Amino acid sequence: MDRWRDRDVWRRGLVLATLAVLLGLLMLLHTQLPNRVGNLGSLTETFLPWLGLGIPVLLVLAIVRRSATALIALLLPVVTWVNLFGGLLSDKTGKGGNFTVATHNVNAENPDPAATARAVAASGADVVALEELTNASRYEKALAGTYKHHSVQGTVGIWSKYPLELVQPVDIRLGWVRALRATVRTPQGPVAVYVAHMPSVRVKFNAGFTAGQRDRSAEALGQALAQEPEKRVILLGDLNGTMNDRSLAPITSQLRSAQGAAGDGFGFSWPASLPMARIDQIMVRGMDPVSAWTLPATKSDHLPVAARVKI
Repeated sequence: MDRWRDRDVWRRGLVLATLAVLLGLLMLLHTQLPNRVGNLGSLTETFLPWLGLGIPVLLVLAIVRRSATALIALLLPVVTWVNLFGGLLSDKTGKGGNFTVATHNVNAENPDPAATARAVAASGADVVALEELTNASRYEKALAGTYKHHSVQGTVGIWSKYPLELVQPVDIRLGWVRALRATVRTPQGPVAVYVAHMPSVRVKFNAGFTAGQRDRSAEALGQALAQEPEKRVILLGDLNGTMNDRSLAPITSQLRSAQGAAGDGFGFSWPASLPMARIDQIMVRGMDPVSAWTLPATKSDHLPVAARVKI
């Protein structure tokens, strides 16, 4: 106790204090990190919430070191993290809603498509979107009893309890089809539903976070969403990026995250074995999210996600 009262309490732990300030500045100024070198900014933003793990580590070290300076410096990262993510810690799930949707990257190498399809259908979703389809017929067969209307475009598909109209592929500059657009005729009126699977990103030792193709596809999808004539829009899919990733701004700036508005927690969806990021998204425009959640794991490396909205 005496060591907390001596004058050295302010001199000890200057290195820890510096690390705390740097951690806080990294979170506070993450948008200033350049993407020119290995997409460093997007990589940091993908896993931005996890930087908060440095706070308890520095706290323990500051207490062991008995450094008042380090403890005070920790206020910067604590306040910054709470400002960025504190709202996600509370349960914002509401009641009601009249339209439920679900999306799942089923994994091209899924060993049990039928069971995966049934698991997603068990959510009670009115509309289901599936990505990374390589054997669509097995999913079609498993979902036929629940969903009378469906369409598969390239490697993405949509299944609906309500009629589908104006189904067409969406060009996201890949050279093959990984996105579609459909009008769902719900009892409350038409809803434009987009299903998309953005190109994969990779972390390479000699190239950093490689996401150039994903970013170009995000721009193309953003343009399609901007030109959408329907007032009510839902985007379902694997965007290979989080809501914090600046490279998805052409999309995220136009739509509202169902998880952010009406979820419980972060809703991480990937990898399924140890979820660390939410790259599977449900976003809306012209509707109010009521609840959002992740579904139990399937044979995929992603978790399915679902949301209920009020039209």
